[in-house]
Amino acid sequence: MRKPSDIFDRDREWEALTRFVDDPAPSASLGVISGRRRQGKSFLLEAVCEVADGFYFSAQEATDAESLAAVGEALSRHLDLVAPFTPANWGQVIDVLLRMGREKNTPVVIDEFPYLVRANPALPSIIQGAYAPRRAERTASRTRLLLCGSALSFMGGLLSGNAPLRGRASLELPIATLNYRRAAEFWGISDPRLALLVHSVVGGTPAYRTEMIRYDAPANLADFDDWVVRAILSPGSPMFLEARYLLAEEPDLRDGALYHSVLNAIATGNTGRGGIAGHVGRPVNTLAHPLTVLEDAGFITREADAFRANRSDFRIAEPLVTFYHAIMRPFWPQLTLATDTSRIWQRASHRFASNVIGPHFERICREWAMLFAQESTGRNRLGDLPVQVSSGTVNDSANRTTHEVDVVAVGYAEDGRPPLLGIGEAKWNEVMGLGHLDRLRRIRELISASGKFDVTGMRLLCFSGAGFSEDLQRAEREGEVELIGLDELYGRS
Repeated sequence: MRKPSDIFDRDREWEALTRFVDDPAPSASLGVISGRRRQGKSFLLEAVCEVADGFYFSAQEATDAESLAAVGEALSRHLDLVAPFTPANWGQVIDVLLRMGREKNTPVVIDEFPYLVRANPALPSIIQGAYAPRRAERTASRTRLLLCGSALSFMGGLLSGNAPLRGRASLELPIATLNYRRAAEFWGISDPRLALLVHSVVGGTPAYRTEMIRYDAPANLADFDDWVVRAILSPGSPMFLEARYLLAEEPDLRDGALYHSVLNAIATGNTGRGGIAGHVGRPVNTLAHPLTVLEDAGFITREADAFRANRSDFRIAEPLVTFYHAIMRPFWPQLTLATDTSRIWQRASHRFASNVIGPHFERICREWAMLFAQESTGRNRLGDLPVQVSSGTVNDSANRTTHEVDVVAVGYAEDGRPPLLGIGEAKWNEVMGLGHLDRLRRIRELISASGKFDVTGMRLLCFSGAGFSEDLQRAEREGEVELIGLDELYGRS
């Protein structure tokens, strides 16, 4: 199948869908598509059905009887039936879908599948029965059924454990947000500093650029503040309530106040369990469930400390949620009144620097190390491919302090100790100098003394959004350090 020209990026996803739909193997097959809302799942699947002459049905929040009637009407129109199809149960619907693929490979999409299961919890079992390996209706069909949903915790459990559909699917495809480089392309932003500022607010969700902001992008750096005010902080913008809606749309997040408090703790710098517990006002041992639920729903990620196996930090996965909790939530009553919004944004500038853009820049540097370091300036900045990139904390008992390391890249251990490919420090708005290199040298000494890693080829990395001193640039020419600025982060150096 040829990908339509109006689909941006998504080459990997389109290739996976093409293999699934065009699979020459006999009998009907099943696939599961998941991803948070507004990532372009429906757009992608509708395009698949248009290209391959398939059937697309998007469920609504409705009773089981109403949903059966809706899919019957949709099938009647699609098949151009003389008499309308009025199914009495979902078994009849699935059999009609299977019959659609008797002559050729036919993609069939049921979008917003969780809505249907909420009204009829037996639906996965009904599909399981219809897809029994030796059932004649399945073996005679080449229907390629795709179940799609945005409730990540539900979709993740659809094929796991003892779930009815476990072992039935031949495709499990997550649709993720665009990475920071692709997001800059999608927004049409060529200035890497502006691109990173925008990404720190809205991330890589395609619909924020199209349906919700209607292609309103900041014209240049000077326009960024005005853009934030008009596109994000204005009650008239669909983006104003978006972060709150994201949680409300996830069915497993029933105690909204608790989950918002946990996210607020993380957004304001309390990334460890103890800090989160102190912010929320609950014992640490009571947070396991809400943290797991938020992780399963895709709102947070758990990042193990590279140097302390028993310690992990939690990061918010969606930049807009961080922005909401760090910037909007403290001023929510004033923002809803739309009075002096520009002044509120100016008042929150220090919070934006410390709680939003600073941590986001560190995240982008880790993403660069994982995805792009091997292609930088024609050489691999890390010497080898990393298998893990995270942050870490190194204890310095001699100086009675600890050192936070923003970027820690670990390679694959063929045998023995894992190779430590590089450690790095990231500063968004600070010109980096020899003092930063001296700090990394000290950390290197401490790591070497621990004996945990093979540090033979370890590189020292400095990431800056503001530049590097002449002395530090000289140190790079002498081979002591690798300097990565915004141009290189965005592949423009």
